[in-house]
Amino acid sequence: MKFLHLADVHLGSKIEAKLPQDKTEERKSEIRAAFKNAIEYAAKADIKVVVLAGDMFDSDRPFKKDKEFFYSVVRNNPNIDFLYLRGNHDVMESYVEEDLPNLKTFSKEWTSYDYGEIVFTGIEIAPENAVSMYSSLKLDESKINVVILHGQKGDTSGKDKVNLLKLKNKNIDYLALGHLHTYMTGRLDERGIYAYSGCLEGRGFDETGEKGFTEVEISEIGKAKAVFRPTSIRKIEECEVDVSGAKDAYEAYKIVRQSVKGNDRDIFRIVLTGEIEFDGDGLKEETERLSEGNFYFVDVKDKTVRKIDPEKLAGDSTLKGEFIRRVLESDETEEKKSRIISIGLKALSGREID
Repeated sequence: MKFLHLADVHLGSKIEAKLPQDKTEERKSEIRAAFKNAIEYAAKADIKVVVLAGDMFDSDRPFKKDKEFFYSVVRNNPNIDFLYLRGNHDVMESYVEEDLPNLKTFSKEWTSYDYGEIVFTGIEIAPENAVSMYSSLKLDESKINVVILHGQKGDTSGKDKVNLLKLKNKNIDYLALGHLHTYMTGRLDERGIYAYSGCLEGRGFDETGEKGFTEVEISEIGKAKAVFRPTSIRKIEECEVDVSGAKDAYEAYKIVRQSVKGNDRDIFRIVLTGEIEFDGDGLKEETERLSEGNFYFVDVKDKTVRKIDPEKLAGDSTLKGEFIRRVLESDETEEKKSRIISIGLKALSGREID
């Protein structure tokens, strides 16, 4: 049997990538589109079960338009069962507003859905069951067993935690997890594997790279196979570029263009590093401006340091010159002097200080 494993869609989420308002709204629409695309994939592949392993919504009181969108997707796909387990973000979401027979839900007690050869079992982790749930899990060893949980994997128990040690030798073939936003899979025990599907779309610079869902096939006991299906409408990437030797902002930008590979659909954070031969005034702003046509959005972090030439500073009577001379005459290490000068010049120029 094949099924899809999705998690952490976060409908209605804030977009943390510093986008302007119009692009923020567009990204929210793209998250909805990514979910719809995943379900269309399931329908075309004749997949009958979609596992939603938590945080379908970003809030326990989601916006009406996001709820209506979700229910419409479920309603328009009556041949697919949606097994929806709530996570830590949508824990209070109520299901009573729609009478949808193909929307199957879970609670704070173990709940199972039997599809003949395969059984899906899940529980919503809460303070009152976070420790006791492991001993109360009973699975038929003659069945193919999929367990659905939402939390951080580890070797301890607690709210929003999944204790993998206590799930070993429980007759689990596939452990479908939510909470981490990056695809990850590993061996649970001799019989089973676990996987995080990750989120469908990155929302900030802590969610970089390909995003998507997991297509799972289990033909027999102990034979679960998980395949990651990348579906990102846009990728978020962060890259570091050494612009040492640049004499002005335009030269730095040319180095960036040679170094950063992507397309105009992607979102980039570019971290500028290295020694530059000018004060750096306008470096961040100019790099962002010149990069606008090449990418969907660019955020620039300036971590460059000013290359210091003591001979040139000998006759510099400006505040910057006096500041640099005093730092160079101090007893600090060369590395610390360079850092102090870099921060000081940025402050004197009104530039952003990391």
